[in-house]
Amino acid sequence: MSEESRTAVVIPAAGRGVRLGPGAPKALRALNGTPMLIHAVRAMAASRAVSLVVVVAPPEGAAEVKTLLADHALPERTDFLVVPGGATRQESVKLGLDALPEGIGVVLVHDAARPLVPVDTVDGVIEAVREGAPAVVPALPLADTVKQVEPAGPDKPGAPEPVVATPERARLRAVQTPQGFDRDTLVRAHATVTDNVTDDASMVEQLGLQVVVVPGHEEAFKVTRPLDLVLAEAVLARRRANDGF
Repeated sequence: MSEESRTAVVIPAAGRGVRLGPGAPKALRALNGTPMLIHAVRAMAASRAVSLVVVVAPPEGAAEVKTLLADHALPERTDFLVVPGGATRQESVKLGLDALPEGIGVVLVHDAARPLVPVDTVDGVIEAVREGAPAVVPALPLADTVKQVEPAGPDKPGAPEPVVATPERARLRAVQTPQGFDRDTLVRAHATVTDNVTDDASMVEQLGLQVVVVPGHEEAFKVTRPLDLVLAEAVLARRRANDGF
């Protein structure tokens, strides 16, 4: 594999995940007895195209995350690195990018809270970047009708919100991770865009560059609420039954 085609993954895992309730940071919550972060790292390292995974840890918990990675079986062909994160997700991704060595041409950014992404999805994103797309996101069509509303505001939780539009569902997608990028493009986006955005692809859009969508997967859902943990456990149970482990 040429130096320019080597792929690294940055996993920002410095958030606390308050919607899952009190306790450990979301990325360290146990899923089938193993921290979600380990599941997410293994999902990325399952791709033979991935040569490095950079975990961006809570600043006060970097040592703990290093120990966590050392204590779990991970693919030997993949290198792993832990760096302290920042105050926001955007800062953490930037710190992960800064830690990448020379020779990495493709960068994936993956949510630690998406622990069950199939390897075919990871490979599909990488392939699209290698074929020339500056930014690639996996996504699914929406099953539900979506309404655009006028928000009631934080001082009126639960108040009725007036509908202002009904977007055409066929043109909408629910975006997942890993999102893939040409390394130079993502570095430029983080050096240029100062707005607080929800994902890295939005930063590339602000550069005026094309972001493309590839098929996502229903098992790449984000574990945000307690019910998501139940669903994730069910997916793992089905995989054990089907795969024999």
